Amino acid sequence: MLSVVIPVYRNEGSIPDLIAALSEVALKAQQDYGCPVEVVFVVDGSPDNCHTLLAEHLPKAPFASQLLLHSRNFGSFAAIRSGLAAAQGEFFAVIAADLQEPPELTLQFLEKLKTGDYDVVVGCRENRQDPLLSRASSNLFWKLYKRFVIRDIPEKGVDVFGCDRPFRDQLLQLSEANSSLVGQIFWLGFRRGEVTYERRERQHGKSAWTLKKKINYLLDSIFSFTDLPVKLLTLFGAIGVFGSLLLALFIVLAKAFGSITVPGYTATVLTVIFFGGLNSLGIGIVGTYAWRAFENTKSRPLSIVMATRSFDGQVLKEPA
Repeated sequence: MLSVVIPVYRNEGSIPDLIAALSEVALKAQQDYGCPVEVVFVVDGSPDNCHTLLAEHLPKAPFASQLLLHSRNFGSFAAIRSGLAAAQGEFFAVIAADLQEPPELTLQFLEKLKTGDYDVVVGCRENRQDPLLSRASSNLFWKLYKRFVIRDIPEKGVDVFGCDRPFRDQLLQLSEANSSLVGQIFWLGFRRGEVTYERRERQHGKSAWTLKKKINYLLDSIFSFTDLPVKLLTLFGAIGVFGSLLLALFIVLAKAFGSITVPGYTATVLTVIFFGGLNSLGIGIVGTYAWRAFENTKSRPLSIVMATRSFDGQVLKEPA
């Protein structure tokens, strides 16, 4: 069974079209792959009528479904995790409720996952039909994400993905707060595939993925998956100490040749620049220890065994 997980927030306008599109997906999955479909909707404290509309439409929908309601808005990634935990399928797909990602992507995820060659399949945008400002901010965001957080992430980012049950189970074990679901997907590794698509123009409502949320998400990703800020601080501190030594030599020579006549100037400047650089270097070193302690508090597994095989290649045990 394929479980489709959909976080819902301020999407009441797209609910009828979404259910119609999912009905077609469920029919094709059954006809082409012999795979029933379950859809798990997670209403993430939405202030509109999403939950009421879904409660009215789902009993008449031609697919099995679950409807979850968060007590408040926890964020789309928390909603995705709730949906994945409740889903009962062997394969899973995560898409948005705004229909900007084609629901048919779930079938492409399923096709790749059923081959057994992939454990997780990510959707890679080839193009997007969004306004110019939205495209520009999104492209900048994912370029920074790729440059400073995860180097092998697709150029234009990842919003949707599909996976099998072992990958889902491992993903749910990473229960840290203020983290990045996309970062966790790539951190886990496994056998990863890609499916390309074109992001559609938004037809209903307004995106809740604001610039502020993008910045916060980027910062969460940086502080959860890279020690770059600590490394930069240590580097700047080392450069400061080295530069202070060179400047100290210059000031001592200037004092010796009489270019500096102000009393106490030499000692004051040397003290400030040396201890300023030394202070930055010390903070960087302490930050390195703090980072390592922070890494240990995450309780991520130190390694992940995908499968245990005998010498003849037979799979004996799949990871729980």
